[in-house]
Parts: sequence; structure tokens; C-alpha cells
Amino acid sequence: MNKIPLGISGCLLDQPGEKAVANRDSVISEVLESFFEWKPFSVEEEKSLLVQEASGISDSGADKMAGICGYIMKRPEQAATKTGGAFEGLAIETLRIMHRFPLVPIEEAIRLQNPCLRDLFFKRVYVMHRWQMLLKEGLSARALIEFHARHKLIIMSHGDYRDLGQLLAGLNKDNLTEIAYQYILQLMSMLLTMPTRANHVNVLQHIQGHLKKDISRDDKAELCELIDSYRNYEVPLIAPIILLKHHFRKSPDPYIQSSYYFSPYPSALGSVNP
Repeated sequence: MNKIPLGISGCLLDQPGEKAVANRDSVISEVLESFFEWKPFSVEEEKSLLVQEASGISDSGADKMAGICGYIMKRPEQAATKTGGAFEGLAIETLRIMHRFPLVPIEEAIRLQNPCLRDLFFKRVYVMHRWQMLLKEGLSARALIEFHARHKLIIMSHGDYRDLGQLLAGLNKDNLTEIAYQYILQLMSMLLTMPTRANHVNVLQHIQGHLKKDISRDDKAELCELIDSYRNYEVPLIAPIILLKHHFRKSPDPYIQSSYYFSPYPSALGSVNP
């Protein structure tokens, strides 16, 4: 299995030349190391991420950012923000780096202990990995539309997917590169928004519609009841997902099978049940 390149503050790995930490950060586990190839950033490289190219200062850190699918930072010392949502508690320096590199999923190591933020981060990392694979294999209108189709249900859980759909509606051979860049930029921005329970319910009902007449009336009633229980905070998201996966094993559907909604990243990286 090819590991995904992931940037990381060198001090989190106790790299030579870095100020060592007493123990490796708890987020840097053997499980993560089995999926990711660490690309450590020195203190100087991290500082360069805050500096625009026009300053004339070495931009070695920015050069590294071009080849990674995500970046785990040690929390900077500057004050945390109070913006709310996925940005709540991020240091000002972190936000500045995120603003400069909008396509790179960035998170502070300590925040990955929060299961919702961890889910958000790994989801974006794997979207970016798949995007880089798409570009490596050759960008085409067909490949871009297929990429969108496979991520559509994930997009629906985060917000209104119609804006991205309308963007692709104007796709042609002359604007492919421009549309592709605008698409991934908007997608990565949308995936910074926490998915909502209401949006997940909408997705679950959409998926249920693909079963059509493949389930009995009793099975359909059971599924509807379980989705309602999730809506009412009585069961976690994984409950209706498990039941849906059970039905689709018996009645496979090509669209649902190709979607990344059920498995946005390897389950070994941890699950979240909002």
C-alpha cells in the first residue's frame, strides 16, 4: 500500500535539530504511520509558511506544501481564535497558513483528539489524495464529473451541492483547467464546514431511495424508523449506515457502491458518530 505524504511539525517526531518533546504526541500513533509518509517541517520551514513570496525570504516550506495531502502542526504559541465551528480554538498563525494554502488540509495535533475534527481532517486529506491521483492520471472532463459523482453524498452532508454542480455544468474543453481549480477550491472550502444532522438525514434518505423495491415494506419501515431515531438524537449515525450497508450487500447499487460516503477514509483511522 502506497502511503499518503503528510506534512508534520518536526518537533512532533523528535527530529534531529528540533527542540525535542518529552514524549511523541499522542496523535502520532503506529496506526497513522501505517497510512501516511511523514514529511517533517523544520522550525524555519514552518516560519516560511507565514511569509509571502514577495518578501524575498526563503520559501522552502511552501515548496514542500506542494507535494503533500495534509499537514499536522504543533500548536503555535499565539492566541487561539474564537470564530466558532471547525475554526474554533485555532491559533492565529495556523489560520494564516490555512489562508495561504487553501487546498492543503491543515490541523493542529492537539485538536485531532476531538473525534469530529479528526473526522473532518482525514476526510479532507483523502479527498485531496484522490484529487492528486486524478491529476496524475490526467485531468479530463469525464474524470472531473466522475470525481464529483463519487463525492456527491459527502458534499451533501456538508452543505448545498448545487453550486458545485452548476460550476461543472459550464464545463468544456477550453475552460477545463480553470473550472477544475475553482471546483477543488470550493470543495475543500465546503469540507471545512461541519456536516449537520439534518444534512446527514437528507443523505440517508437519498441513499434509501436507491433501494426502491429491493426491500420489503417491513424492512423499509425499520429503516425509516432508524433514520428518524438518528434525527431525534436517539442513535448515532453509524446505526442507519450499518443497516443501509446490510441492504446494499444484498441488493448492490453501482452508484452507492462507487460513493465515498460510507468510507471517506480507512476505518482504522478512527470513526466518528455524531
